[in-house]
Amino acid sequence: MMLKLHLDTDIAGDIDDLCALAMVLNWPDVELLAMTTVSDDQGRRAGYARYALELAGRGDVAVAAGADVSLDYYRGRPGFPDEKAYWPEPIPPAPTSLDQALSLLKKSIEQGAIITAIGPFTNLALLEKRYPGILRSARLYLMGGYIFPPGEGFPDWDHKADYNVQIDVASAQYVFERSTPTLVPFAVTVQTSLRRSHLSALKQSGPLAQLIARQAEAFARDENFEATYGQTCAGLPDDLINFQHDPLACAIALGWNEGVELSEFPLKSEIKHGWLWQSIVDNGKLTRVVTRADGDKFSEFWLDLVTTV
Repeated sequence: MMLKLHLDTDIAGDIDDLCALAMVLNWPDVELLAMTTVSDDQGRRAGYARYALELAGRGDVAVAAGADVSLDYYRGRPGFPDEKAYWPEPIPPAPTSLDQALSLLKKSIEQGAIITAIGPFTNLALLEKRYPGILRSARLYLMGGYIFPPGEGFPDWDHKADYNVQIDVASAQYVFERSTPTLVPFAVTVQTSLRRSHLSALKQSGPLAQLIARQAEAFARDENFEATYGQTCAGLPDDLINFQHDPLACAIALGWNEGVELSEFPLKSEIKHGWLWQSIVDNGKLTRVVTRADGDKFSEFWLDLVTTV
């Protein structure tokens, strides 16, 4: 059976959004219906999304620019890396109206698509405010949520590192309270890795994989996760370039299940001192949370799928 998928993404920030897109486009029996961008800046992210789709020969996929940074939803102004380093040519913005993005999301939900939110949850909150109750019927997977810390051997991050949630806490709380999502938290996704040893296979594959290799090398220069995490965290490879947060969330949404465990927790989400806190309480809202996945197996699975020609 062909699965339908909608990506709601802040592509062109952290490079794992592009990694997720490349994986989805190569996934058998999956139809990518549409993409909406979030924390966009006058269509810059939408322009990058369209460029990547066209590079993969999928210019037919609908793209719309959603919530813009000018709308003042965000804790800080989400930025962009150096275009000359990350992209092979200047990419023109592709601005659209917010209405168009919300219409695409609504249409995808009505078509029974899986909605994967791999950026801030602003678009989802705006959709729910426009069409009250629509998120209750959505097959919604969210990359985010902080219920427990990463395990031993992985970065010792607290709830403030939960970017998709904490960059727009009001939208996150609104969505948590009004939807029935599956949360894929970074406590699980941090066990995945994009490695320097992956670059050779990426460079020998198709145009989108080659673009990932280019961006991975630029990201490694900018962020140096090899020294910060790869060589200090026993659970991570020494040649770590980045984590595959968004690809893992998308893969679990599409049914990948190597070592995947889910539990339901009664969660309370509340904003305190500007940060969103989630706690397990007796009268909390029952929420599905991914509690485990085999990060090493996923990282190899991702590489094999993305480099398939």
